[in-house]
Amino acid sequence: MTEFITVGILLGLSAGFAPGPLLALVISETLRHDIRSGIKVAISPFFTDLPIIILTLVVLSQLSGFNHILGIIALIGGAVILFMGYESMNPKPPDPNAADNVSRSLFKGILANALSPHPYLFWFSVGGPILSRATKQGMAAPLAFIACFYVFLVGSKMVLAVLAGRSKSFLSGTVYRYIMRFLGLALCMLALLLFGDGLRLLGVIHF
Repeated sequence: MTEFITVGILLGLSAGFAPGPLLALVISETLRHDIRSGIKVAISPFFTDLPIIILTLVVLSQLSGFNHILGIIALIGGAVILFMGYESMNPKPPDPNAADNVSRSLFKGILANALSPHPYLFWFSVGGPILSRATKQGMAAPLAFIACFYVFLVGSKMVLAVLAGRSKSFLSGTVYRYIMRFLGLALCMLALLLFGDGLRLLGVIHF
């Protein structure tokens, strides 16, 4: 049990602080709106990953041709992230009172996470085998692994949202625009990486 708790914590922290579309979106939404918006993006894995985990356990032994599915998901995800990057590179002044904009943050997070191949790749290549091994010790071990992984994955992103939100009061005018454009550029670069992943998974390119 202790082994799976430790592994869950380490993997959760690693994934939570690792650069990627979701982390860039957490910071971007926090700076554009408020801390609550960033936290909504941070909790999106709670809504998207359960079906992925279930799917992993069901088809783990039937992976033939699965790369093509991941490739298509990666291309769609790249297009979504590219659009989000474009939005960030053309920022509007923060408006914490814009309820419609705030409410879309959770939707953006869910969309970005669901269409990224990274959760699928993680659960099929790392999480799935760990869960399979944990189930041999009963149900408590895999549940502990999943709980620790997501508490630290989401928790670390929430901490980053709070830190980014508290620093927003120091951002105005040119500084704010340049930071948002940098984040937008980062999202666009990540989109290109997703396009590359998708094309490789589809066998279109081989490098």
